[in-house]
Amino acid sequence: MSREVDPFVYLLASRRNGTLYVGVTSNLLQRVAQHRDETFGGFTAAHDIKMLVWFEQHGTMEHAIVREKQIKKWRRAWKLDLIEQNNPDWRDLAIDLGFDPLG
Repeated sequence: MSREVDPFVYLLASRRNGTLYVGVTSNLLQRVAQHRDETFGGFTAAHDIKMLVWFEQHGTMEHAIVREKQIKKWRRAWKLDLIEQNNPDWRDLAIDLGFDPLG
């Protein structure tokens, strides 16, 4: 995560098997902080969706947007499988990126 634009697709959850949110960003650390601080309100704030459970880096923003749209069209079960394959314990991956655990 060193370039000025670092495209990522990410999944947030309210809790294990809870409400999910799929997003795309050019700055994962900043975007996770915004979700946690409820900077922009909206869906994630209304449903307390703050736990980073999956993310994937892409070479270009165009590729990241295509992947985000693909995942948004998926059935919920497929999204859960994606999380389970990469993060079976549903750990908050934001902690690994330097964030404090959620209270």
